[in-house]
Amino acid sequence: MEEGALLEPLSVAVYACTRAGVTIGKRVLVAGAGPIGLLAMMSAKAYGASEVVITDISQSRLDFAKKMGADHILLVDTKDAQEMAGRVKDSLGGRMPEITIECSGAESAIQMAIYATKSGGMVCLVGLGPPEVKVPIVNAACREVDIRGVFRYCNSYQNALEMISTGRINVKPLITHRFTLEQTLDAYNAAMGGSGIKIMINCTRQQA
Repeated sequence: MEEGALLEPLSVAVYACTRAGVTIGKRVLVAGAGPIGLLAMMSAKAYGASEVVITDISQSRLDFAKKMGADHILLVDTKDAQEMAGRVKDSLGGRMPEITIECSGAESAIQMAIYATKSGGMVCLVGLGPPEVKVPIVNAACREVDIRGVFRYCNSYQNALEMISTGRINVKPLITHRFTLEQTLDAYNAAMGGSGIKIMINCTRQQA
C-alpha cells in the first residue's frame, strides 16, 4: 500500500524522463532534491543514464540523494546560475549534461538548467514556481537547447508500476516518517517543519 501511494509522484518523474528523452548513456542534471527530484534522479538511473548530478540548497537532502544513487551532488550556495553551471560541468569531468530536469521551480535553478545543458540538449521544466521568470532565452536559442514543460503526467502510471514491481526503483526509503490517522496533526507539523522526505499517514483502523 505504501509503495502504491508513491505511484503518483513516481509517475511525474517517469513522465519527465520520457519527455526529456533520457536513454542509456545520457548524462543528466536534476535540479532540486525534493521528492520529485529524487524520483527523477532514480528514474533517470533506471532508464540507463550513465551519470546523474543533483543539486539542492539542503545538504541533508543531497546526502540522502547520494544514498539513493546519485553519482554527484552539488550544494547550491549561490544564485549565480553561470557559476553553478560551471560546477556542474566540473563534477562531470569537464562535460555538460545532455539533459536537465528542473524540479525546483526557482528562477535561478531554471537559469542554471539552461546554462548547464549541453548545446543541442534538452531542459525539462517540472518544478512550478512564479508565473513569470527571467531566463537566458537567447543563450538557449543560440545553442539550440530545447525547453519542454511537464504538467504532472500522461500515460506513465503503468511504467511507474513496472519500475516498482520489477525492483528497478525502490521507493520505500523515501518514506521517512509514519503516523496513524489520529496523529495527522503531528504529520502535518512534521511536513511543515521540513522533516523527512515523504510522510505517510496510515488510515487503517488501529487494533485495540
